Amino acid sequence: MVNDLKDKVVLITGSSTGIGAAAAVAFGKLGARVVVHYNSSRAPAEEVLDKVKSTGAQAYLLQADVRDSAQCRQLVADTIKAFARVDVLINNAGALVQRAPIESITDELFDEVVHLNVRSAMMCSAAAVEAMRRQGSGGNIINVTSVAARHGGGAGASLYAGSKGFVSTMTRGLAKELVKDKIRVNAVAPGVITTPFHERFSTPAMLESFRSTIPMNRLGSPEECAGAFVFLASEQMSGYMTGQILEVNGGQYMP
Repeated sequence: MVNDLKDKVVLITGSSTGIGAAAAVAFGKLGARVVVHYNSSRAPAEEVLDKVKSTGAQAYLLQADVRDSAQCRQLVADTIKAFARVDVLINNAGALVQRAPIESITDELFDEVVHLNVRSAMMCSAAAVEAMRRQGSGGNIINVTSVAARHGGGAGASLYAGSKGFVSTMTRGLAKELVKDKIRVNAVAPGVITTPFHERFSTPAMLESFRSTIPMNRLGSPEECAGAFVFLASEQMSGYMTGQILEVNGGQYMP
């Protein structure tokens, strides 16, 4: 039984749907105090907030556009205003934005993908690190990368895959940089998970093609990813791990 997450403050970006939402509920069940973050999906975020509160946990709802560095800083500041500290940051916000072959990638699309997937994680982490240092008790940063960072992604996803490759490498770099502050930095790399991401960006034919490459012969669920976040956030379970990437992909990719 994981019992060291009770009352820990966990900020999860992009937690109105999918993997982030499942993680929020999982942390709530373990007694953590959870900040549910959203950008534009307020109604689904409120539903997640209610689910977390139904576990008996404290939860708070915050809005921010994490493509903007100032709003990343404010998100962390508002978390501290709500709960007086931040112990775990999960950089989950991200998206493919659109599938695009290399010749059709514009400066605008490049900036959108990189700001959403990379800058959000970097700048939210920067703000959280400052807070964790002031607290003096260390902390945890968990990034969300992707199996696409390993194999390059599906059709039209090279920009997205590259941005997630950045996140994976950044995870290792920050792990080295922050270990002296007792801040562990790890990542979770989901495979093909049944979330609004694939509902929006992948056709049924594409999903069937993906399924055929997975040894477990099925797609994953958000709930099947949640345990990886709990494991990495718990000092009891993973206190000697930093700079690691947990692959949750049904065997699709085995590094």
